[in-house]
Amino acid sequence: MKLHLASTALILVSACIAKAGLPEAPPETLGFDPARLARVEGVIRESIEKKQAPGAVVVVGRRGKLAYVAAIGERSIVPTHEPMTRDTVFDLASLTKPVATATSVMILVEQGKLRLDDTVGKLLPEFDNHGKGSITIESLLRHRTGLTADNPIADFLKGPDEAWRNLANLSLAHTPDTYVYSDVGFMILGRIVEKISGEPLDQFARKNVFEPLGMSHTGFLPDQRENLAPTEKDAGVMLRGIVHDPRARALGGVAGHAGLFGTADDLAVYAQTLLDGGVAPNGKRILGPLTVRAMADAGTTPAKERRGLGWDVDTPHSAPRGGLFGTNGFGHTGFTGTSLWIDPPTGVFVVILTSRLHPDGKAPSPTSLRYRVATVVAASIVEEKQTSALNDLARFREGELPGEPSVLSARREPRSPRITQVDLASTPSEVLCGIDVLAREKYASITGKRVGLVTNHTGRTRTGISTIDALHTAPGVNLKALFSPEHGIRGAVDSEVADALDEKTGLPIFSLYGKTRKPSAESLKDIDLLVYDIQDIGARFYTYISTLGLVLEAAKERAIPIYVLDRPNPIGGIAFDGPVRDPSFASFIAHHALPVRHGMTVGELAMLFNKERSIGADLLVIKCEGWKRSDLFDRTGLLWVNPSPNMRSLTEALLYPGVGLLEATNLATGRGTDTPFERVGAPYIDPVRFANELNSIGLHGVRFVPIRFSPKERQFAGKDCGGVYLQITEQDQFEPIGLGVGMAVTLRKLYPSDWKPDGFLKMIADEASYKAVLDGKTPKQVAEVWKTELAEFGRMRDRYLLYR
Repeated sequence: MKLHLASTALILVSACIAKAGLPEAPPETLGFDPARLARVEGVIRESIEKKQAPGAVVVVGRRGKLAYVAAIGERSIVPTHEPMTRDTVFDLASLTKPVATATSVMILVEQGKLRLDDTVGKLLPEFDNHGKGSITIESLLRHRTGLTADNPIADFLKGPDEAWRNLANLSLAHTPDTYVYSDVGFMILGRIVEKISGEPLDQFARKNVFEPLGMSHTGFLPDQRENLAPTEKDAGVMLRGIVHDPRARALGGVAGHAGLFGTADDLAVYAQTLLDGGVAPNGKRILGPLTVRAMADAGTTPAKERRGLGWDVDTPHSAPRGGLFGTNGFGHTGFTGTSLWIDPPTGVFVVILTSRLHPDGKAPSPTSLRYRVATVVAASIVEEKQTSALNDLARFREGELPGEPSVLSARREPRSPRITQVDLASTPSEVLCGIDVLAREKYASITGKRVGLVTNHTGRTRTGISTIDALHTAPGVNLKALFSPEHGIRGAVDSEVADALDEKTGLPIFSLYGKTRKPSAESLKDIDLLVYDIQDIGARFYTYISTLGLVLEAAKERAIPIYVLDRPNPIGGIAFDGPVRDPSFASFIAHHALPVRHGMTVGELAMLFNKERSIGADLLVIKCEGWKRSDLFDRTGLLWVNPSPNMRSLTEALLYPGVGLLEATNLATGRGTDTPFERVGAPYIDPVRFANELNSIGLHGVRFVPIRFSPKERQFAGKDCGGVYLQITEQDQFEPIGLGVGMAVTLRKLYPSDWKPDGFLKMIADEASYKAVLDGKTPKQVAEVWKTELAEFGRMRDRYLLYR
C-alpha cells in the first residue's frame, strides 16, 4: 500500500448531496412517528453540551428514502469555528473495514478470484510463519485469527516496506479461533485485495464500490477542502484530510483497517444498497443478494462474539444497535466517532458521524451517544412493515425461508429462539461476572487442575457465594491454595497481612501484602493454574491491580496459566482521566503507567499489563456478560460489597480517585468517620471560606458544604477539623480528577504555608502536574499539562477494551 497522488485522491464535488444521494420523505410516510424521531436532536445536543463531540451529522433511512437528516453543532472549533454541515467529510476510521475492505474482498470472492477458505500462507507466502499460514480469509473477516489487535507503532516508523516486513514476521498473540478485534487482520486483507486484484486498495474500492454506487464523496486520500472535519493535532499539526490512525498514516494513508473518508449521505446510499440485496438506488449492482446475506451472517460463532464477514453482529462493540433493535442487524463503529447500523427486519439504517477527537482527543467514547440515538430511532418506528430485499434476513437465518442457502449455511447449527431486547436505560442490567460464567460452564476449563486462587471477600458469585467456596466445592476442581491482597482474605485488615490458614476450608493463605507482594516459587510449587477474582475500584493507586500485575509476572516465571475472572469497573468504563504516571514514580501504588482514573476492568488491565509490560503470561480473561462501559455499579444488579474497610459505597468509590490524590498530604480525608472520602478537612482550614472557594471554581457535578468534624484515626485523630462535605449532584457530570486537582489548587491558594503538598506528588505521580499546582495554575490549566499523554494512553487503551 503506497501513497497514491492526486489522480486517486477523493474528489469533493460541489453538487448538492441530497440530489446525488437518497431522496428525503416525511417520516410518517416511512413508518416513523415524526415527534418521536425528532428526539434525536436533543440527544445530539446533550452530547455536544457534555463535550462528547463538537458536532454530528445523523441520517436515518428506510425504504430507499431518508426520514431524518440533521447537521448539528460544529465540525471545527480549532483554529477557527466552523458550523457542521450535511456535506462534511469525516475520517471514517474503522468503517473502512466493512465498507471498503470487506466489500472489496467479497467482490473478489464473487469473481472467483478468492475463496473464503483460502489461507494467508497460500496468498501471501511471506506471512507463512509463526502459525499464520493457516489463517483463512473468513477468519480474518470475523476477527478470529489469533493475531494481535495492533502491533507496536515502532514497527511502522521506517516506511511501508519495513512495516510490511514487520507485519509478516508477527507471531500469533492468541489461540486461533479466539475472537480478538484486530486491525492487523484487516491490514492483511487490504494487502490481499491488492495482491489478487493487481490494484491498490483505494483504486479497487473506488472502481468497484464507490463509483458504481455514486458515492462521489467517499474514498481514501481526500483533497484539502474546507468541508473536511478535523480530528486532533499530531506533532503540533491539526489532522484534516489526513487519516488519524497512525499505522494507516505510516502506510501512506491507504490501509485495510483505516484511511477511508466519506459523508453521511454516501453511507446512506451504501446502507440502502445492502438492504436492497446489493443493488444501488441507481440500479447498479455491486454484490449479489446471497453475498450480502453471507456478510451479515455470524454463522455459529459464540454469543457476544458474533461477527459477520467484516460486520459486527452481536459483540461488545454493538452499541450502535441501541436497546430496541434486535440481534438480526449488523453494523460497525469507527474510533474517530463514526458508526453505521443496518437493521434488515425493519429495513432501517442509522448513520452517526462525529469527529469526537476534535480538538484535543480527550472526549470520551461515543458509545452512549450511539446507543441512545439508535434506541430513539427504533422507538419512533410505528409501522413495522418490511420492504427491503434483505428484510427477511432474520427468518432466513432461522431456516424459515425457502430458496437457495447462503454460502455459510452448511456450517449453520440450530439456534435458540430469539430474545427480544428491551431498553435498558430504565432497567438495571443482569450482569454476570467471570465467576458466574465459569460456574455456568460447570468449571469445565479448570476441572482436574490444581488451582491457586488470588481473591478476597469481593470474589463472589451473583448469588453471594464466595469464589473460595464455589471452587472448593466444585466437582473435579482441586483448590490447593489461597493468595490474599491488601486488607486480607476477608477485607478487614488495614495494615500488613500475615500468612494464615483459612478457617472454613483449611487451605493455606499466602499473603501478597506482607513480607512478599508476589507469589513465591514455594507457594506455587503444587499449582497448575492461577485464578484471579478481586473487585477493583477504578483508580491507579488502589493496590489490587498492582497485585494483579505481580501475579501475572509470577505466573509467567513458573509457566503457570492464569485465568482472570472479570468484574465491572464500578465507576464506569468510559471516562479515564489524569496524568499518566511518570516512570520514576513506579511503586506498589503506581504499578504501571496508567492515568489516575483508568476506566478499565481488571481483565482489560491484565491484557494491557501482559502485553505492554512484555510479561507474556499464558492469560485467559473470562469476560463479564451484560455489562456496558457506561454502566456504573448501581446499573449492574450486583450486590455491593465494601472492597476495603473505608470503601463503603458507590459514592465513595466515585470520589476516591480525586480525594485519594490528597491522602498522603496533611489532610483528613474522612477515614475514621462514618463517611470516608466524603469529607475533607484539617485543623488549619476555615470551612466556610474553603467551601465558598471550591464552589466558585466551577467543578462539574459536585457541591461543597462547610462542616466541622473530628476523625478517630490517622494524623488528626481526635482533633477538630474544619472542612467540607462533598455532595455529588450529577453523577454523569462529575469528574473526580478535576475534584482532586481543584482541591489541591485551592489548598495551595488559601493555605500555602499550612498545606504540605509533598504527598500530593507521590499520589499524582507526575512532576509536571505537581509543578503546575505549586505554580498556582487553575484546574483547567493543570489538566492541559497531561492532555497529550492521556490521549496517547487512550489510543493504546482502546486495543484492550473488551466491552462497549
